[in-house]
Amino acid sequence: MQASEASRAVAAAMSIASSLGLTADDAIVLHDSNKLTLRLLPCDVLARVAPVADQVAEFEVELAQRLAESGCPVAALEPRVEPRVHERDGFVVTLWTYYAPVTPGEISPGDYANALARLHVGMRELDVPTPHFTDRVEQAQRLVANRDRTPALSQADRELLADTLRSLRRAIVERGGAEQLLHGEPHPGNLLTTKNGPLFIDLETCCRGPVEFDLAHAPEEVGEQYPGVDQDLLRECRILVLAMITTWRWERGDQLPNGRRLAAEWLNQIRAALGHDGSDARG
Repeated sequence: MQASEASRAVAAAMSIASSLGLTADDAIVLHDSNKLTLRLLPCDVLARVAPVADQVAEFEVELAQRLAESGCPVAALEPRVEPRVHERDGFVVTLWTYYAPVTPGEISPGDYANALARLHVGMRELDVPTPHFTDRVEQAQRLVANRDRTPALSQADRELLADTLRSLRRAIVERGGAEQLLHGEPHPGNLLTTKNGPLFIDLETCCRGPVEFDLAHAPEEVGEQYPGVDQDLLRECRILVLAMITTWRWERGDQLPNGRRLAAEWLNQIRAALGHDGSDARG
Protein backbone atom coordinates (compact mmCIF):
# COMPACT_ATOMS: atom_id res chain seq x y z
CA MET A 1 0.00 0.00 0.00
CA GLN A 2 1.03 3.62 -0.45
CA ALA A 3 2.19 5.24 2.81
CA SER A 4 -0.86 7.47 3.16
CA GLU A 5 -3.23 4.59 2.46
CA ALA A 6 -1.35 2.31 4.87
CA SER A 7 -1.63 4.80 7.74
CA ARG A 8 -5.39 4.99 7.18
CA ALA A 9 -5.58 1.18 7.05
CA VAL A 10 -3.74 0.89 10.37
CA ALA A 11 -6.05 3.46 11.94
CA ALA A 12 -9.13 1.60 10.68
CA ALA A 13 -7.92 -1.72 12.12
CA MET A 14 -7.06 -0.22 15.50
CA SER A 15 -10.38 1.63 15.66
CA ILE A 16 -12.38 -1.52 14.88
CA ALA A 17 -10.48 -3.61 17.42
CA SER A 18 -11.02 -0.97 20.11
CA SER A 19 -14.73 -0.78 19.32
CA LEU A 20 -14.94 -4.52 19.93
CA GLY A 21 -13.35 -4.28 23.37
CA LEU A 22 -9.84 -5.31 22.28
CA THR A 23 -7.06 -3.04 23.53
CA ALA A 24 -5.14 -1.84 20.47
CA ASP A 25 -2.61 0.85 21.35
CA ASP A 26 -0.02 -0.16 18.78
CA ALA A 27 0.25 -1.96 15.44
CA ILE A 28 3.23 -3.79 13.96
CA VAL A 29 3.22 -4.24 10.17
CA LEU A 30 3.94 -7.90 9.39
CA HIS A 31 3.28 -7.79 5.66
CA ASP A 32 2.50 -5.02 3.21
CA SER A 33 1.26 -5.74 -0.31
CA ASN A 34 -2.22 -5.20 -1.75
CA LYS A 35 -3.36 -6.20 1.74
CA LEU A 36 -1.86 -5.02 5.03
CA THR A 37 -1.24 -7.60 7.76
CA LEU A 38 -0.87 -6.17 11.28
CA ARG A 39 -0.19 -7.43 14.77
CA LEU A 40 -2.29 -5.34 17.13
CA LEU A 41 -0.98 -4.89 20.67
CA PRO A 42 -1.42 -5.43 23.55
CA CYS A 43 -4.49 -7.49 22.61
CA ASP A 44 -2.22 -9.61 20.36
CA VAL A 45 -4.60 -9.96 17.43
CA LEU A 46 -3.70 -10.33 13.77
CA ALA A 47 -5.62 -7.92 11.53
CA ARG A 48 -5.82 -8.15 7.76
CA VAL A 49 -6.82 -4.94 6.02
CA ALA A 50 -7.67 -4.44 2.33
CA PRO A 51 -9.36 -1.75 0.25
CA VAL A 52 -13.07 -2.46 -0.09
CA ALA A 53 -12.78 -2.80 -3.87
CA ASP A 54 -9.98 -5.42 -3.75
CA GLN A 55 -11.18 -8.05 -1.32
CA VAL A 56 -13.04 -11.33 -0.94
CA ALA A 57 -13.06 -11.21 2.84
CA GLU A 58 -16.57 -12.64 3.31
CA PHE A 59 -15.61 -15.72 1.34
CA GLU A 60 -12.33 -16.13 3.23
CA VAL A 61 -13.94 -15.83 6.66
CA GLU A 62 -16.66 -18.35 5.84
CA LEU A 63 -14.19 -20.80 4.35
CA ALA A 64 -11.78 -20.50 7.30
CA GLN A 65 -14.62 -21.23 9.73
CA ARG A 66 -15.80 -24.29 7.86
CA LEU A 67 -12.32 -25.70 7.41
CA ALA A 68 -11.38 -25.12 11.05
CA GLU A 69 -14.58 -26.85 12.18
CA SER A 70 -13.63 -29.92 10.17
CA GLY A 71 -10.17 -30.06 11.75
CA CYS A 72 -8.18 -28.76 8.78
CA PRO A 73 -4.77 -27.14 9.44
CA VAL A 74 -5.78 -23.51 8.89
CA ALA A 75 -5.28 -20.37 10.96
CA ALA A 76 -8.25 -19.56 13.19
CA LEU A 77 -10.25 -16.37 13.41
CA GLU A 78 -9.92 -14.31 16.61
CA PRO A 79 -12.10 -16.17 19.16
CA ARG A 80 -12.84 -13.15 21.39
CA VAL A 81 -15.03 -11.42 18.80
CA GLU A 82 -17.77 -12.38 16.38
CA PRO A 83 -16.34 -13.96 13.20
CA ARG A 84 -17.27 -11.39 10.59
CA VAL A 85 -15.95 -8.79 8.17
CA HIS A 86 -15.70 -5.21 9.42
CA GLU A 87 -15.68 -2.11 7.24
CA ARG A 88 -14.33 1.35 8.01
CA ASP A 89 -12.96 4.30 6.02
CA GLY A 90 -12.91 2.42 2.72
CA PHE A 91 -11.24 -0.69 4.13
CA VAL A 92 -12.40 -4.14 5.13
CA VAL A 93 -10.80 -5.65 8.22
CA THR A 94 -10.80 -9.24 9.44
CA LEU A 95 -9.41 -10.32 12.82
CA TRP A 96 -7.45 -13.55 13.29
CA THR A 97 -5.55 -15.45 15.95
CA TYR A 98 -1.93 -14.32 16.14
CA TYR A 99 0.51 -17.25 16.20
CA ALA A 100 3.94 -16.55 17.63
CA PRO A 101 6.69 -18.00 15.39
CA VAL A 102 8.10 -21.31 16.54
CA THR A 103 11.77 -22.13 16.09
CA PRO A 104 13.23 -23.83 14.20
CA GLY A 105 11.17 -22.27 11.46
CA GLU A 106 11.56 -24.85 8.71
CA ILE A 107 8.81 -27.40 8.18
CA SER A 108 9.97 -30.81 6.99
CA PRO A 109 8.75 -31.91 3.54
CA GLY A 110 6.84 -34.75 5.16
CA ASP A 111 5.01 -32.49 7.60
CA TYR A 112 4.33 -29.97 4.82
CA ALA A 113 2.90 -32.68 2.55
CA ASN A 114 0.80 -34.14 5.38
CA ALA A 115 -0.66 -30.72 6.25
CA LEU A 116 -1.52 -30.02 2.61
CA ALA A 117 -3.07 -33.49 2.18
CA ARG A 118 -5.22 -32.92 5.28
CA LEU A 119 -6.30 -29.55 3.93
CA HIS A 120 -7.24 -31.13 0.59
CA VAL A 121 -9.27 -33.84 2.33
CA GLY A 122 -11.29 -31.19 4.17
CA MET A 123 -11.70 -29.11 1.04
CA ARG A 124 -13.11 -32.07 -0.89
CA GLU A 125 -16.05 -32.05 1.52
CA LEU A 126 -16.99 -28.44 0.75
CA ASP A 127 -19.23 -27.28 -2.06
CA VAL A 128 -18.52 -23.58 -2.49
CA PRO A 129 -18.45 -21.49 -5.68
CA THR A 130 -14.84 -20.74 -6.59
CA PRO A 131 -12.93 -19.78 -9.74
CA HIS A 132 -11.22 -22.44 -11.83
CA PHE A 133 -7.42 -22.42 -11.84
CA THR A 134 -7.58 -21.49 -15.53
CA ASP A 135 -9.18 -18.18 -14.52
CA ARG A 136 -5.94 -17.38 -12.70
CA VAL A 137 -3.96 -18.35 -15.80
CA GLU A 138 -6.15 -16.06 -17.92
CA GLN A 139 -5.32 -13.15 -15.61
CA ALA A 140 -1.63 -13.73 -16.32
CA GLN A 141 -2.32 -14.07 -20.04
CA ARG A 142 -4.13 -10.73 -20.12
CA LEU A 143 -1.24 -9.11 -18.28
CA VAL A 144 1.31 -10.47 -20.74
CA ALA A 145 -0.79 -9.22 -23.65
CA ASN A 146 -1.11 -5.72 -22.17
CA ARG A 147 2.04 -3.73 -23.04
CA ASP A 148 0.87 -0.74 -21.02
CA ARG A 149 0.80 -2.82 -17.86
CA THR A 150 4.06 -4.70 -18.63
CA PRO A 151 6.15 -2.10 -20.49
CA ALA A 152 9.57 -3.46 -19.47
CA LEU A 153 8.91 -6.98 -20.79
CA SER A 154 10.91 -7.66 -23.97
CA GLN A 155 9.18 -9.07 -27.03
CA ALA A 156 11.05 -12.40 -26.82
CA ASP A 157 10.19 -12.83 -23.15
CA ARG A 158 6.61 -11.74 -23.77
CA GLU A 159 6.25 -14.45 -26.43
CA LEU A 160 7.84 -17.05 -24.18
CA LEU A 161 5.42 -16.33 -21.33
CA ALA A 162 2.38 -16.10 -23.62
CA ASP A 163 3.22 -19.39 -25.33
CA THR A 164 3.99 -21.18 -22.06
CA LEU A 165 0.80 -20.02 -20.35
CA ARG A 166 -1.36 -20.95 -23.33
CA SER A 167 0.13 -24.36 -24.09
CA LEU A 168 0.42 -25.64 -20.52
CA ARG A 169 -3.03 -24.41 -19.56
CA ARG A 170 -4.43 -26.43 -22.46
CA ALA A 171 -2.25 -29.49 -21.77
CA ILE A 172 -3.27 -29.66 -18.10
CA VAL A 173 -6.98 -29.27 -18.84
CA GLU A 174 -6.83 -31.88 -21.60
CA ARG A 175 -5.44 -34.44 -19.17
CA GLY A 176 -8.92 -34.55 -17.68
CA GLY A 177 -7.73 -35.47 -14.20
CA ALA A 178 -9.67 -35.22 -10.95
CA GLU A 179 -10.30 -31.69 -9.71
CA GLN A 180 -11.32 -30.28 -6.35
CA LEU A 181 -11.25 -27.15 -4.20
CA LEU A 182 -7.65 -25.97 -3.73
CA HIS A 183 -5.84 -23.44 -1.57
CA GLY A 184 -4.54 -21.79 -4.73
CA GLU A 185 -1.19 -20.57 -3.37
CA PRO A 186 0.03 -22.91 -0.57
CA HIS A 187 3.64 -21.73 -0.86
CA PRO A 188 5.90 -21.55 2.24
CA GLY A 189 4.94 -17.91 2.82
CA ASN A 190 1.34 -19.04 3.41
CA LEU A 191 2.23 -21.81 5.88
CA LEU A 192 2.87 -20.90 9.51
CA THR A 193 4.97 -22.93 11.92
CA THR A 194 3.07 -22.89 15.20
CA LYS A 195 2.96 -24.83 18.45
CA ASN A 196 -0.22 -26.40 17.01
CA GLY A 197 1.70 -27.61 13.95
CA PRO A 198 1.74 -26.21 10.40
CA LEU A 199 -1.24 -23.96 9.61
CA PHE A 200 -2.22 -22.50 6.23
CA ILE A 201 -3.24 -18.86 5.86
CA ASP A 202 -4.55 -16.60 3.08
CA LEU A 203 -7.49 -18.55 1.71
CA GLU A 204 -8.63 -15.82 -0.67
CA THR A 205 -6.76 -17.50 -3.56
CA CYS A 206 -8.91 -20.65 -3.48
CA CYS A 207 -9.77 -22.16 -6.85
CA ARG A 208 -10.69 -25.51 -8.40
CA GLY A 209 -8.23 -27.75 -10.15
CA PRO A 210 -5.95 -30.77 -9.73
CA VAL A 211 -4.06 -31.10 -6.44
CA GLU A 212 -0.87 -30.92 -8.48
CA PHE A 213 -1.59 -27.22 -9.12
CA ASP A 214 -1.38 -26.62 -5.36
CA LEU A 215 1.71 -28.79 -5.02
CA ALA A 216 3.41 -26.75 -7.75
CA HIS A 217 3.59 -23.86 -5.25
CA ALA A 218 5.41 -25.95 -2.63
CA PRO A 219 9.07 -27.04 -2.58
CA GLU A 220 9.82 -30.00 -4.85
CA GLU A 221 10.52 -32.30 -1.88
CA VAL A 222 6.91 -31.82 -0.74
CA GLY A 223 5.60 -33.22 -4.02
CA GLU A 224 7.77 -36.29 -3.49
CA GLN A 225 6.10 -36.91 -0.10
CA TYR A 226 2.47 -36.25 -1.12
CA PRO A 227 0.55 -39.50 -1.80
CA GLY A 228 -0.70 -40.41 -5.26
CA VAL A 229 0.83 -37.53 -7.21
CA ASP A 230 0.90 -37.56 -11.01
CA GLN A 231 4.52 -36.48 -11.42
CA ASP A 232 4.15 -35.60 -15.12
CA LEU A 233 1.17 -33.37 -14.34
CA LEU A 234 3.04 -31.85 -11.41
CA ARG A 235 5.97 -30.97 -13.66
CA GLU A 236 3.63 -29.20 -16.09
CA CYS A 237 1.93 -27.37 -13.22
CA ARG A 238 5.30 -26.24 -11.85
CA ILE A 239 6.29 -24.64 -15.15
CA LEU A 240 2.83 -23.07 -15.50
CA VAL A 241 2.95 -21.59 -11.99
CA LEU A 242 6.49 -20.34 -12.62
CA ALA A 243 5.25 -18.57 -15.76
CA MET A 244 2.38 -17.02 -13.77
CA ILE A 245 4.49 -15.65 -10.93
CA THR A 246 7.09 -14.42 -13.42
CA THR A 247 4.34 -12.50 -15.20
CA TRP A 248 3.23 -10.77 -11.96
CA ARG A 249 6.78 -9.47 -11.45
CA TRP A 250 6.72 -7.62 -14.76
CA GLU A 251 3.58 -5.65 -13.98
CA ARG A 252 4.11 -1.91 -13.75
CA GLY A 253 4.24 -0.89 -10.11
CA ASP A 254 5.01 -4.38 -8.74
CA GLN A 255 6.60 -3.79 -5.33
CA LEU A 256 8.15 -7.16 -4.51
CA PRO A 257 11.75 -6.53 -3.39
CA ASN A 258 14.17 -7.67 -6.12
CA GLY A 259 11.15 -8.58 -8.22
CA ARG A 260 12.74 -7.86 -11.60
CA ARG A 261 15.89 -9.78 -10.72
CA LEU A 262 13.77 -12.76 -9.70
CA ALA A 263 11.71 -12.42 -12.89
CA ALA A 264 14.86 -12.62 -15.02
CA GLU A 265 16.04 -15.71 -13.12
CA TRP A 266 12.65 -17.34 -13.48
CA LEU A 267 12.57 -16.70 -17.23
CA ASN A 268 15.85 -18.62 -17.50
CA GLN A 269 14.36 -21.43 -15.39
CA ILE A 270 11.34 -21.61 -17.70
CA ARG A 271 13.58 -21.89 -20.76
CA ALA A 272 15.66 -24.57 -19.09
CA ALA A 273 12.60 -26.53 -17.96
CA LEU A 274 10.99 -26.48 -21.37
CA GLY A 275 14.25 -27.50 -23.04
CA HIS A 276 14.91 -30.20 -20.50
CA ASP A 277 11.43 -31.65 -20.96
CA GLY A 278 11.78 -31.59 -24.72
CA SER A 279 8.63 -29.48 -24.78
CA ASP A 280 7.68 -26.84 -27.32
CA ALA A 281 5.80 -24.01 -25.66
CA ARG A 282 4.38 -23.03 -29.03
CA GLY A 283 2.60 -26.33 -29.37
